[in-house]
Amino acid sequence: MNQDFTFSIKRIRFDEHYQPSDSTRITTNFANLARGECRQQNLHHALKMIDNRFNALAHWDNPNSDRYSVELEIISVDMTIEGQGDSFPSIEVLKTNIVDHATNERIEGIVGNNFSSYVRDYDFSVLLLDHNKQQAQFSIPENFGDLHGKLFKYFVSSKAYQQHFKKPPVICLSVSDNKTYHRTENQHPVLGVEYQPNESSLTELYFKKMGLDVRYFMPPNSVAPLAFYFFGDLLNDYTNLELISTISTMETFQKIYRPEIYNANAVAGKCYRPNLKNPDHSITHIVYDREERSTLAIAQGKFAEEHFIKPYRAVLDQWSANYA
Repeated sequence: MNQDFTFSIKRIRFDEHYQPSDSTRITTNFANLARGECRQQNLHHALKMIDNRFNALAHWDNPNSDRYSVELEIISVDMTIEGQGDSFPSIEVLKTNIVDHATNERIEGIVGNNFSSYVRDYDFSVLLLDHNKQQAQFSIPENFGDLHGKLFKYFVSSKAYQQHFKKPPVICLSVSDNKTYHRTENQHPVLGVEYQPNESSLTELYFKKMGLDVRYFMPPNSVAPLAFYFFGDLLNDYTNLELISTISTMETFQKIYRPEIYNANAVAGKCYRPNLKNPDHSITHIVYDREERSTLAIAQGKFAEEHFIKPYRAVLDQWSANYA
């Protein structure tokens, strides 16, 4: 069974000149910014925000706050089921690379930023919605997320992944607006103050099936904690600069995508409940269409159903049943 799937990885630079291809998942945060009349202005300001935040966090030996810049690559992963013909777009993420202008060194960052997946769109925007239609009480379908989780773990352990990336991915997401987070006494010099949620969430359970643990940290001079999903030991497996590359990238996107939480004018307290209707926040003046993003997630979930789930259901069920 270990030869049933093969993966191919494509890289493209994400910079001010980036234009999404026809095959790019346009619900992805970075692709959404790169469309429309404001695309180049959006990209310029977003990338500048990332660099500024990176230098603010990496402040040692950096007196002018301009020592570093962050280069981003879009990593697109296509999966082929052997003997079944065409490949299917599986995962798309951003990877960070750090340029140290003092030493002229280029430092590899972390892969996993802005994680997106067609099968995940199918699970949340098609399967879960259909399962709960006309139901009095919300429930989760049997084996929800099992296939996606196994495919993700299979990819991370694949030769294709190991050949392209030195370390496991870290996926950084927003906190949930239906949970309460409590500040702890634990503090990391880069990740900041750790928070703990009052309960588990469907997202946590879904990512757990992908083999990922989660911890919540609010970095220095941030206003809300971020969720960090990871393999292994988040605090010791990655360098400070690697962690800063993820924080600066994802905090920037969250300020654009969820300013009510991450660009709020008040800092999260000891007991924090995120609020997507919070009026006391600042906007970034970067154009982002959240409503379009939600609509397209459903369309792309249906694409996954039509072109992957239904045609290969028997093969996928058999593989999933045999994959440990």
